Amino acid sequence: MALQNIKSERDSHKDGLDKVNESQRPFSKINFLMMGGCLALIIIGFLLMSGGGTNGTDFNPEVFSTRRIVVGPLLAFLGFLLMAFSIIWKPKKK
Repeated sequence: MALQNIKSERDSHKDGLDKVNESQRPFSKINFLMMGGCLALIIIGFLLMSGGGTNGTDFNPEVFSTRRIVVGPLLAFLGFLLMAFSIIWKPKKK
């Protein structure tokens, strides 16, 4: 008897999850695509900033390259900024 009640409660709860409307979801497919693109932009920015450093005896002028000081941080910052926008943005209703 108790086992039947547990199964019926579980089945009724499962049916309620399947009936979620797309308008009730917090993110749509376009939000996830935008977030994926922003994540790729952030990763590219961090990869552009990476590279070899200097050691105690030799100076490496590559540390101060434009790619590592300007381009990489700019791409990472834009990725974070656009990530916030893609989370907040809601598509227009049809």
